[in-house]
Amino acid sequence: MPALRFMRVALHAMFYALLVVGCVGGGVAAWSLGVALGVAYAVGGRFARQGGGGPDASRTPMLAWLGLITLLWLALAAVSPSAGYVAFPLYFLYLHLLPPRWSLPAVVLVTGVVIAAQSGTSGGLTAAKVIGPCAGAAVAVLTAYGYAGLYRESRRRQALIDDLVRTRDELAATQREAGRLAERQRLAREIHDTLAQGLSSIVLLARSAESALPSTVAGGPAGERVREIGATASANLAEARRFVAALTPPPLQDATLAEALRRVTAGFGPTPEVAFHLDGEPYPLPVEAEVALLRLTQEALANVRRHAQARRAAVTLAYLDDQVTLDVFDDGVGFAADAVPDPGSVPDAVDGRPRFGLHGMRERIAELGGSLTIESSPGEGTAVAVALPLTALDAPQSPAPPLPAPAP
Repeated sequence: MPALRFMRVALHAMFYALLVVGCVGGGVAAWSLGVALGVAYAVGGRFARQGGGGPDASRTPMLAWLGLITLLWLALAAVSPSAGYVAFPLYFLYLHLLPPRWSLPAVVLVTGVVIAAQSGTSGGLTAAKVIGPCAGAAVAVLTAYGYAGLYRESRRRQALIDDLVRTRDELAATQREAGRLAERQRLAREIHDTLAQGLSSIVLLARSAESALPSTVAGGPAGERVREIGATASANLAEARRFVAALTPPPLQDATLAEALRRVTAGFGPTPEVAFHLDGEPYPLPVEAEVALLRLTQEALANVRRHAQARRAAVTLAYLDDQVTLDVFDDGVGFAADAVPDPGSVPDAVDGRPRFGLHGMRERIAELGGSLTIESSPGEGTAVAVALPLTALDAPQSPAPPLPAPAP
């Protein structure tokens, strides 16, 4: 960007320098036209900063301004032929503000005017007076195209920087959300394993004590206190259960992992069409493992929708004897899987496809002792495979007994 500003300032300085040189020796008329041209150029300089794109309504003032300074320059060149060289900075204006189908013919016409003006000077028309304006026009065209390329490159770099900053912010927000969910799951697990279990034991002990009291005592103050203990513990147990339910991710509150994945895939269509398959007999998993598999499926399907251009996708959840596996496959365009960064590397963008989501999923599975592999090649679709060993999860092999129901 500093180089672009320098080129812009140099162009304006060259315009006014050539304008002063062209007015010298031209008399009052030349100076009057020169001042008018300089003022018009300065007033309309904002068009040169904004460029020539946009709809016709926004281009009308720009075209009027270009026409005005062109007419003033023609009048000045007629009075003072040496002012014809002011056309050199005008070349850049035409090339910058007009589309190629207009700018190049305008440069050719202005070059012809300069040559015609020089033919009226002493000595007549010579080869140098023809070659000079033509060479100046050629240099202006080449410089203008170089300037346009530099400008496009700077805009492209700025867009990449903006995209990197936006992606970094999204990654930070995703990490904060993951941390918040992990803390919610930890609290739910602690409440379930400590407070709820303790309250459940109190309820059972209160019922046992009430049934063990003699009938004469059960109807007295002691029996009443025992029943109050049981009722209070039962109410607090119900409250603890509500806390656990509130801290559990909504898709898993009233459904198993397989049912939650079936709901996610059923509501994903119609493009791509997603099918869900369940292999093996489901068994309980830790909450953090179920949440990780659910979030990974959602992230993988989101990548399919954003990047794969797939017609079909499939999600397979398999309960094996020693591990739980999850596979997400699509028949999309695929990508170079060997270009995906390693778990310890800095996330990057490959083939225009962001890899921050894949990096986050790989880290989340690794924290649970599992592995995530990605198989893909251009034109062959993509497969994301996850394996969670039960030894790492320390998952129970049979359903845990439910908490006792609260006392009426």
